[in-house]
Amino acid sequence: MSKNKPLGRKLRLARALKSNSPVPAWVIIKTNGKFRYNFHRRDWRRNDLKV
Repeated sequence: MSKNKPLGRKLRLARALKSNSPVPAWVIIKTNGKFRYNFHRRDWRRNDLKV
């Protein structure tokens, strides 16, 4: 991907990057283990972004 990219694509990539984090430990404790795993986790090699 080029270094210079449109702002819209850059914002979508930033949003995808932020939403790719695991569930915090305090959330697992607070929900008594109901939310253990982030189902929206994405691996850069296995999954493709529709950006």
